[in-house]
Amino acid sequence: MQETIDSVVEKVIKGEIQLHEIDNFLEANAAMVARRLAIERLTGSSLPSIGSTILDYAEIKNRNAENVIGAVQVPLGIAGPIKVNGDYAKGDFYVPLATTEGALIASVNRGAKAVTLSGGTRVKIIFDGMTRAPVFKLDNIIDVAEFLNWVKSHYDELKRIAESTSSHGKLISIEPYVLGNNVWLRLVYETGDAMGMNMATIATEKVCEYIEDNFGKARCLAVSGNMCSDKKQSIVNSLHGRGKTVIAEALIPNNVIKTTLKSDKELIHEVNLRKNWAGGARAGTFFQYNAHFANIIAAVFLATGQDMAQVVESSSGYTWTEVRNEGLYISVTLTSLEVGTIGGGTRLPTQREALSIMGVYGSGNPPGTNAKKFAEIIASAVLAGELNLLSALANKELGKAHLKLGRAAKV
Repeated sequence: MQETIDSVVEKVIKGEIQLHEIDNFLEANAAMVARRLAIERLTGSSLPSIGSTILDYAEIKNRNAENVIGAVQVPLGIAGPIKVNGDYAKGDFYVPLATTEGALIASVNRGAKAVTLSGGTRVKIIFDGMTRAPVFKLDNIIDVAEFLNWVKSHYDELKRIAESTSSHGKLISIEPYVLGNNVWLRLVYETGDAMGMNMATIATEKVCEYIEDNFGKARCLAVSGNMCSDKKQSIVNSLHGRGKTVIAEALIPNNVIKTTLKSDKELIHEVNLRKNWAGGARAGTFFQYNAHFANIIAAVFLATGQDMAQVVESSSGYTWTEVRNEGLYISVTLTSLEVGTIGGGTRLPTQREALSIMGVYGSGNPPGTNAKKFAEIIASAVLAGELNLLSALANKELGKAHLKLGRAAKV
C-alpha cells in the first residue's frame, strides 16, 4: 500500500517508525511535512511558521541537514555601502547581516559611513590555507624520529595522494608536532572558493591510509587530532592561521571623527587600550583582543550560509589603534577567518542571494578569488563595527543605543 503523509504520521505516533525513517516512505518534501506534523502531535505544539519555508528538502537531503521539519527565519539587514580597497574586493559594498540583536546593524552601518568618508579600508590576506591534523600513535620516540624523517622525504608522494581526491584542493605544507610517542601532522591545503573543511578531511584520510600502508609503525587514531584546530580557540590557529588571515586598516581623519562619530580620537584610542588590551589581558581573553568581532562574523556567517560553529576561531583577532596628527589609525587582524562562496550552506536560496549582494556567490575566476574577495569585505565590516563600538563607548552611547534600537524604548 502506498503511504500517505497521514499514514506515516500515525506510524510515528505509534512508535512503528522513527523520524529519520520517514524519508524511506515519502518524497522529500512530503517527508518534511510529515515530520513536522508528527512533532506537533508528539509535543502538543503548533508550528505553522516553521513549516512556512521556501526550502526544497530534496535539495537539502543528504547535503545540509537531517530530520528537517521546516526552517527558522532571522531578520536580515544591510550595512553600507562601505568602500574597500583590497586586492580582490575593490569598490563600494553592501554587507548583509542576519541578527536579532538590535543596534548591531546600525552600529556597523555608522562605522561603514565613517570608513567610506575616510577613503575606505585597505585590506591584505597574508595567509590562506585550510588545515586538518590527524594524530598518529607510535611505540617509542625512536620510531617517532624515523617517522618524521619518512614524512619529510615522502612529501611529494603524500602531496600527490592528497591532491588526487580533488580538482581544487592543493597540499601546500605538512607541519609536524610531537608529544611523547604521539605525532600530529598538520596538513595545510589551498581549497579555492570552498571553505574547504570537507575537502581537507577527505584528502587527509587518503594520506593517512597511505601512511599506514607504507609506514607500518605509525597508526592513525583520528583524522582530526585537534591540532587543526576546528571550531575551537587555539594558539596554533592564532599564530599559524587557519582559513584566511586578513588585515584591514583605515585612517579616520579628524573631521570624520568629529562630525560622523561625534567622538575624540584620544578617547577612542584609550578605550581600545584599556578595554580591548588591558581588560582582555586581565580577563584572559587570549586571542580576542577586540571589542566585538564575533558580532559581525556571526551575523555575516548566518546570512551567507557559513559554518556557524566556526565563528569560534573566525572571530579571534586583534584591534589596533594609533593617534596620529591627521586622525585615528585603526586596524583589525583576523587570524583564522574560515569562509567559502561555494559548498555547504552557501547553496541555499536566501544564502545565495545574500552572497550575490556582495558579488561573491559561486566560484571565482580564477578559482579562489571570490572567497578572498568575501574575506576582504568581512574584514572591512569588522573594522567598521569595531570603530563604531569604540566610539560609542568613548561617547557613553552604548546603553542609549540599545534602549533605542534594542528595546523599542524612548531615550
